[in-house]
Amino acid sequence: MDKKDLQLLALLQQDAATPLAQLAQAVNLSTTPCWRRVQKLHEDGVIRKQVALCDPVRLHVPVTVFVSVRTSQHSDAWVKRFVQATRDIPEIMEIYRMSGDVDYLLKVVVPDIAGYDRVYKRLIKAVDLQDVSSSFAMEVLKSTTALPLDYADSTTRSTSSP
Repeated sequence: MDKKDLQLLALLQQDAATPLAQLAQAVNLSTTPCWRRVQKLHEDGVIRKQVALCDPVRLHVPVTVFVSVRTSQHSDAWVKRFVQATRDIPEIMEIYRMSGDVDYLLKVVVPDIAGYDRVYKRLIKAVDLQDVSSSFAMEVLKSTTALPLDYADSTTRSTSSP
């Protein structure tokens, strides 16, 4: 990837619906070479997908809950059950396997506390958990889907070795 690719990615991360002509003009390319670059970024898997980001308040799921899960079971069968159970609950937006004291961290969006309680009950019914701890977000101070691009440019990577 070169600087033009990174410029395209920065623009597309802000608005993936930006017209091709506008993208091309912003990076000082004609439309065909710009289109080819964007297609290559898709083909190479740099751009995984393009989506619409919806407003959770307008969709009546304004409450974000971060759920820490600990388990005493780490078998393949348990993990499969856990993954399937969490994938089947649409309110669970993100799932991370963690290091440290917490085994999994979930990001859940719900309309209210009662909505979270329904998610919680579905989860504990589907899979055995040792401990579940929930924290309700009080305010969003930063939220972005744009990844930092400084690390993608080979000219900005550190060349020092450990």
